[in-house]
Amino acid sequence: MSAQLSSVVLGAGLMGRLLAHTLAQLGHHVTVYEAQGPDAQGAAARVAAAMLAPLAESAITELPVVQMGQHALKRWPELIAPLSEPVFFQQNGTLVLWHRQDAAEAKRFEQLMHRTQQQLPSLPAAQTLNAEGLLQHEPALENRFAQALYLPGEGQLDNRQLLAALLKSLEQQNVALHWHSPRAPEDFQPGKTGQPDWVFDCRGLGARTEWPQLRGVRGEVIRLHAPEVTLQRPTRLIHPRYPIYIAPKEDHVFVIGATEIETEDLSPASVRSTLELLSAAYTVHSGFAEARILEVTTQARPTLTDNLPAIRCLGDRTLQINGLYRHGFLISPAMLDVVVEWVQHHTTHLATQFQLKFEHV
Repeated sequence: MSAQLSSVVLGAGLMGRLLAHTLAQLGHHVTVYEAQGPDAQGAAARVAAAMLAPLAESAITELPVVQMGQHALKRWPELIAPLSEPVFFQQNGTLVLWHRQDAAEAKRFEQLMHRTQQQLPSLPAAQTLNAEGLLQHEPALENRFAQALYLPGEGQLDNRQLLAALLKSLEQQNVALHWHSPRAPEDFQPGKTGQPDWVFDCRGLGARTEWPQLRGVRGEVIRLHAPEVTLQRPTRLIHPRYPIYIAPKEDHVFVIGATEIETEDLSPASVRSTLELLSAAYTVHSGFAEARILEVTTQARPTLTDNLPAIRCLGDRTLQINGLYRHGFLISPAMLDVVVEWVQHHTTHLATQFQLKFEHV
């Protein structure tokens, strides 16, 4: 009988928890080292809407991310199913709205999505809705907008429920969890006696010492409780400065986001950003006027020079997974499956399929 493989995962954000959970399922003895605590306060994934919207994101990202997003829509239900705690998952599509003064920008957005759909015919095409069609899809928006786009098949999940459920599963799988214990790849010599077989660096911006091309892009997100609002799916509002989304979670909680600022400053959100996000939400549905602000949060997303993810091999048995930027929930299942394929077969066809940078350093 072959000896049990041992793996060390550095970082317990979304990618770290997902990978540790999957490796434990595969029979590895897994140890996790995290610089902060179990509540994921330092993780970009905690400050997110967790939307799974490959076609909508195609207006601001590259085709490989869209392809990984398609993969995620199939994989997330499979990844959530074995977790012991429930995770809200919804696949009701995405609604795209705009005000009359932003019609030209909306047209450009529609053209970008049409181009993507031509390149990837397997993506469901965007549907143009008139006022009557919009009423059928989203009754809460009656008489508020004359037209919209509906992107069928897109989805979302609850990011914080997922992080908590993954943590619970790690505990149940007897994964060794070391909180407030920062480690780096050079602390280990995988393959040697007394050392792990594999090391996986999922530290996000914490890996910048070894990967200097990483930078942080600040995002600001508002969580509201709005009992008067009954939106049934993620809604995007065309905005002249940045795309604004409203993601409805369970119990009338809504995630409103997100600004995108080239800085790693994690000070509280600015008045300008807060006003813009809340004002945009109010123009979509007046019920947000009576909403209660649960929190206004900021975080820096780990981003590489081209805003695309990458995997690096530091030797034969040390992998760095990073650069998920604003697409963590959209692309992490694909990144996970590439890593697992490499561990099991020491080759990866998926990386080629997704045009993912897989570098040997």
